[in-house]
Amino acid sequence: MDVSMLDRIKLNLIIDHSVDDVLLERLLAAAADYAEGYQHIESGYYKEHPMSETTKQAVIMLASHWYESRDGSTGGFFADSTQAAQQTRTAVNDLLRLDREWKV
Repeated sequence: MDVSMLDRIKLNLIIDHSVDDVLLERLLAAAADYAEGYQHIESGYYKEHPMSETTKQAVIMLASHWYESRDGSTGGFFADSTQAAQQTRTAVNDLLRLDREWKV
């Protein structure tokens, strides 16, 4: 079963409406750009190449965090933590590192 990235992020965020679909698509695109930069691959690579499941999870986590924190708060599952942004960045980068192109 092939589930779209939009469907995946909506499942992750427990959203069953389409009011924020445009925003979610933009956040997913920005998170994919972040992944490409972190993984040292060309910009736009994931528009024409498949993401691994690990990279998909990282992109969904990052875009979800941005969605839940769009008002500038820490928001989301880490709402009670002052380190929410750091915890998210660490988890996302740990996942992205698995598919990183190591260059010297």
